[in-house]
Amino acid sequence: MRRAARPVVAGVVTAAMGAALFGGCLVRTLTGYGSATVSSAGMEPAYGPGDRLVYERIDGDTDGAGDTEGAGGAGGGLRRGDVVLVLAPERYGPLPVVSRVVGVGGERVACCGAEGGAKDGAERVTVDGRELAEPYVKDGIAHGGGLPPYEVTVPGGRVFLLGDHRENARDSRAFLDDRGGTLPVDAVRGRIVPASALAGLLGGMLAGLVPALAGAGLWIAGAVARRRAAPVATPSEWAALL
Repeated sequence: MRRAARPVVAGVVTAAMGAALFGGCLVRTLTGYGSATVSSAGMEPAYGPGDRLVYERIDGDTDGAGDTEGAGGAGGGLRRGDVVLVLAPERYGPLPVVSRVVGVGGERVACCGAEGGAKDGAERVTVDGRELAEPYVKDGIAHGGGLPPYEVTVPGGRVFLLGDHRENARDSRAFLDDRGGTLPVDAVRGRIVPASALAGLLGGMLAGLVPALAGAGLWIAGAVARRRAAPVATPSEWAALL
C-alpha cells in the first residue's frame, strides 16, 4: 500500500466504526426508551403531578415475576415492585397512567380482610399469604380511599396494580368486578427507570461521534495529501501522448 493512501484507509475505517457505534446507540435510545409526564398524585411520594419520567419499553411478559430483590426479569419481563406506564383507555381514558406491579399471573393478592391482615392487626398487603414489604407507600398506609378489602388471584398474562398513595389512587382496587381489577400485560407500555439509565447510551453516542469525526478528518487530510503527492505531467509528456 502506498504511504499516501494509508491515512485515507485509516480514516475510512475509523469513521465507519465510530458511525456504527453512534448509530446503534441512537437507534436504541429512540426505540428503547420514551418519556411521560405524571398527571395524578396516585404515585406520591415517589412521583407527583408534573414529574417527567423516563420509561424503558418492555416486551410485556412476566417471566421475571417475583420479588424485586434478585429478580432477573429476563427479556424485559415485568417484576413485582416495578413502576410501570399503563395505557388502559377503557378505565383511564386516552392518557397513560403510572402504577406499581404488586401481583403477577398465578399470585394471590389480598389486603385488609381476615386473610390479608397482619399479625399486629395493621393493614398489610399479602402475596400468597406472605406480607409484602412496601416501604414506598405514602405514610405507611397500605389501603384506604374507602375501598373494600380484596382477595384476588391474578389470572395468567395479567397484573394487579396499586398506586403508592393508597388513599388517593384509582388502581386495581377500583375495578375488582372486572377480572379482579387486573390488566393484561400488553396494557403495560414500559417500566419507569432513572434518567441515569440513558447515561450509558448517551456516552456511547459521544464515544462513537468522536472517532467518526476524527476519522472523517483523517480521511480528508489523507485525500488532500495524496492528491498533492500525485505526479504532475510535464508539457513534453503531454505532447508524447498526442
